[in-house]
Amino acid sequence: MPQDAAAHGWSLERYREYLGLLARLQLAPGLRGKLDPSDIVQQTLLQAHQNQEQFRGTTDGERVAWLRRILANNLGEAVRRYGRKQRDIKLERSLEAALEESSARLEGWLADTSSPGQQVLRQESLLRLARALAELPEDQRMAVELHHLRGLSLKDTGAEMGRTKEAIAGLLFRAIKKLKERLRDN
Repeated sequence: MPQDAAAHGWSLERYREYLGLLARLQLAPGLRGKLDPSDIVQQTLLQAHQNQEQFRGTTDGERVAWLRRILANNLGEAVRRYGRKQRDIKLERSLEAALEESSARLEGWLADTSSPGQQVLRQESLLRLARALAELPEDQRMAVELHHLRGLSLKDTGAEMGRTKEAIAGLLFRAIKKLKERLRDN
């Protein structure tokens, strides 16, 4: 890989919000006080930058999958560090599978496409969606992540956030409206 990575399409910064979203979705509530998803994302991006010559893919989709694997390894390491467990390959694989599932849920929000050109557009749309989610107020973002991306019911989302089902429905309504506006404007 050339030394000037940014000049050759290797701007890893554009994946920050997407990886942050995936990290937040996978980090157990009990660990959120001890671990900051942004620290794990920063470590992931740093590792990717330092090891960019190891990337063997050619497409943006392959790059995203590679970044998700690095993120899964970093999440697994962080969970082990705070859980004082030895290396557990099953944990890393389950985190990788959970990240894949979260990514699939994100993609489910977008139109199903099949041609290579449409796949590139869909990947870019995923990154735009992650950036738009990051711009939402914290309570709206969290409601969308829990309900739509983790698949929790309104009742369970409310329990997680300490709110009523009706309050969650209101947060989701406002969040979806803002997301549609932001995605339409971009």
